[in-house]
Amino acid sequence: MAILIVAEHDNHTLQAATLSVLTAASEIATHISDTELHLLIIGDECQPVVAMAQGITGLSKILVADHQIHQYPLAENIAPLIVSLVQEQGHCNDEHQEFDKTQYSHIITSAGTTGKDYQPRVAALLDVAQISDIISVESADTFNRPIYAGKAIATVQSSDAIKVLTVRSSAFTAASFTAGSLTTELLAIESQVPVVALAAQADSGKSAFIKAELTQSSRPELTTAKVVISGGRGMKNADNFELLYTLAEQLNAAVGASRAAVDAGFVANDLQIGQTGKIVAPDLYIAVGISGAIQHVAGITGSKVIVAINNDPDAPIFDVADYCLVADLFEVLPELTAVLKAKN
Repeated sequence: MAILIVAEHDNHTLQAATLSVLTAASEIATHISDTELHLLIIGDECQPVVAMAQGITGLSKILVADHQIHQYPLAENIAPLIVSLVQEQGHCNDEHQEFDKTQYSHIITSAGTTGKDYQPRVAALLDVAQISDIISVESADTFNRPIYAGKAIATVQSSDAIKVLTVRSSAFTAASFTAGSLTTELLAIESQVPVVALAAQADSGKSAFIKAELTQSSRPELTTAKVVISGGRGMKNADNFELLYTLAEQLNAAVGASRAAVDAGFVANDLQIGQTGKIVAPDLYIAVGISGAIQHVAGITGSKVIVAINNDPDAPIFDVADYCLVADLFEVLPELTAVLKAKN
């Protein structure tokens, strides 16, 4: 038996979320005897990612689908590829359309935009239920996931032979990783993880990549930053977000926003944090002028320390904050920035 982890990458770099998924997979493996961890890398000219994967502790095999049709992660091409791996290792009962004796007990990836796109398709093609956004592992078939915008945690058990899962990467620590390169000689040949090249697939022709818009920023990426500062409707306008940007420079922090601030046009929607935005779990989360709607709180519950600044003492954000400051943000932020500048 084995667990198949589908890697998240950009054809050059393995994303940190995949290392967290590997931790989740390792926890599942402790409940199954003689289980291997296989990493599936799907891309185009993605050998740098394969080289990086050699530095991951605990892998038994790396499967690589390196073909032009996978230059961009289209779910219509990814899902059939994953299912084909299960079919090749198993036996199909035509009467019941069920796969048994499969090598893979679990198919697991991060709950990012791409994973949320193809994993439901994989589950549908295998005629099994998908379990999304797991935050902890109880056993090989039982997992915890947030529901009701994070207000409750559901424990779900799967009776399917193959478990199709997405993982909230912020809920798991990153797996052990040693950086490497294509030319590295630090890893002895005999210690390298076996790499299996997969045959080329035909393009499904059901979708096509149009374009991608990349936002450049000198600040850390929102979902991986150790410190995140977010502004809400209390910032009043887009210009006032400059107060957050200035403070973020002193803390090497990423800047986010509540949905209210995004809907008001203060910032772009790629900064939105919450149930319908990005999920963050930094070491320090600072909420400024954010009331604390449950949809926003659902996106920050994994934060180690939450600091809230609001002039309303009854703001719901104070119910989840570790440190609460009832004050005028327009007075506090300049003072805090000045103190940090003096120390830096």
